[in-house]
Amino acid sequence: MKIKRVLKIIGGLVVFFTLPSLLFFGFMYFKYNEDLPAGTQGKKADILATRMLNALHHDAYKATDYIEFTFKKRHHYKWKKNENTCVVYWKNYNVNLDLSNPSESVAFANNLKVKDQERARELIKTALDYFNNDTFWLVAPYKVFDKGVERRLVKTKADKEALLVTYTSGGSTPGDSYLWHLDRNGKPESFQMWVDILPIDGLEASWTDWTTTSTNAQLPTFHKFLFFGLEIEDIKTKKL
Repeated sequence: MKIKRVLKIIGGLVVFFTLPSLLFFGFMYFKYNEDLPAGTQGKKADILATRMLNALHHDAYKATDYIEFTFKKRHHYKWKKNENTCVVYWKNYNVNLDLSNPSESVAFANNLKVKDQERARELIKTALDYFNNDTFWLVAPYKVFDKGVERRLVKTKADKEALLVTYTSGGSTPGDSYLWHLDRNGKPESFQMWVDILPIDGLEASWTDWTTTSTNAQLPTFHKFLFFGLEIEDIKTKKL
């Protein structure tokens, strides 16, 4: 009888903690989930992508050799764009990433080089995943003409033009798609996401809190995503 009672209590606790979560997920799914929109590839999509880059003064970003920033107060980056290297800091770790050849990267723990090869590979992979994710939230608009990127022109329900970008290769999660919503000048206001990491398709994040850096590159400082805020702080840029 005691075992039966214990199992009943455990079952009750499971229902108590999981049912609200399931109900909340169901509400969120039916409220926000959207199918990936169809779009048209070609000249018009490329023109819209170029308009977005021009609105952000893309040349200033291209001429920026070095970007330093902190993402969500957890990860810090010293990124030499001109050398395709980045030092990634988190907790008591730092990794000197060679983005052209990640296997040549070097990992440190408590400022001491990690000699265990398996552990070093794990830290390098973690740093590379952090870099791919966090820099995307910083410079995603500038990546629309990267290798392996598909661009499509989409007409929204409000009869506005939006830019659908799909990454067919590269990064940590190839196959992800983003629908950029632009203001009347072509500057990003938000994007919707169809990504493997999220269980709900079409969730939207803001791209409105811009700052102009010392090299005149325009970079975001904050994204609103559902009930959360993604802070990007301590942004510094240089021409080396």
